[in-house]
Amino acid sequence: MPEHLADVLPAQARRTETLRRRMLDQAVGRGFELVIPPLLEHLESLLSGTGRELDLHTFKLVDQLSGRSLGLRADTTPQAARIDAHLLNRSGVTRLCYCGPVLHTRPQSLQGSREALQFGAELFGHAGLEADLEIQELAIDVLADASVDRLTIDMADARILRGVLAGVPLDAMALQEVAKALSTKDASALAVLSERFPEAARQALGELLKLFGGADVLDAAERLLPQRPVITEALRDLRWLATQLSRAFPSLTIGFDLGDMGGYAYYSGARFALYGGRSPDALARGGRYDEVGAVFGRNRPAVGFSVVDLKELALRVPDVPPAGAVRVAWGEDPELRAAVRRLRDAGETVVWALPGDAPTPADGPRCDRELRQVAGRWVLHAL
Repeated sequence: MPEHLADVLPAQARRTETLRRRMLDQAVGRGFELVIPPLLEHLESLLSGTGRELDLHTFKLVDQLSGRSLGLRADTTPQAARIDAHLLNRSGVTRLCYCGPVLHTRPQSLQGSREALQFGAELFGHAGLEADLEIQELAIDVLADASVDRLTIDMADARILRGVLAGVPLDAMALQEVAKALSTKDASALAVLSERFPEAARQALGELLKLFGGADVLDAAERLLPQRPVITEALRDLRWLATQLSRAFPSLTIGFDLGDMGGYAYYSGARFALYGGRSPDALARGGRYDEVGAVFGRNRPAVGFSVVDLKELALRVPDVPPAGAVRVAWGEDPELRAAVRRLRDAGETVVWALPGDAPTPADGPRCDRELRQVAGRWVLHAL
């Protein structure tokens, strides 16, 4: 197999599928509608408004029918934005959810897969913080329902960096490098990148490197960052969201990292990452990205999140053993075969023991009953 690609074997596949169904049920139960976008699209459609980072993660090829460049999606959110803008074109709020594979040219972590199974939900058409909160609560609920313990949410806002750099002439590439240095806490790289910036901007960037931790971070940011309306609004919004989350989820740990600008070109407002269990990596990421739909002709409010990889998450959650199955010695008796059909119609798992077949493997279906003929009738007996 190519590096960072692997088959998913039965036990992990069962756990992954259980997670997928439960997450989709959570989303559908809140009014999110399921969509299934194609894995392959025109490259410009997949990358519109997403920045250089996603471009580097996208596999590219040439369409033999049209000669145009195609891409294998590395993220489903741009496709959801396209569906909202072009195909649904509704005037009010639209809620969409999805779950499907995404492909990356490079793994997201040393042990990560380049083929992730991404679950996500997107809410279009509402600019208020109520939409941000709805998305954050859904993200927390689906991870909690997956038995992820010690959940922590880290919050930030893309508007803070925009406020800090207001009036500083920067091209898109230089801005991305500044955002990367902030996210990786690379003080030396940030010093080099900002050496020609005005003193106020350099000082504020240095403060952003240190503004991470608990609720006191917001108080410190109000004192240390420039008093600009966009920064004030961002800090106020983060405080409101944190207050609402602490009321709804008393056991949730809420933190802030105001210098974390991962996906800066993508997000337009509040953003978050969710951690839990023993994983050092984020299990889910999301935030507000009002500009993504502009290229599709509808620059309307949007906020969403995605679980990074259900296959990876399935390895971290407790296994749920499959329900017991019924083992039946293969036979031609019409009454036996009719009894098997009745059991299957009733929702039972029935496994034929084929002639010469070895016993069911230990990691296969758990047969705890068998069908036996007693007084001319086929009845279930415990094993």
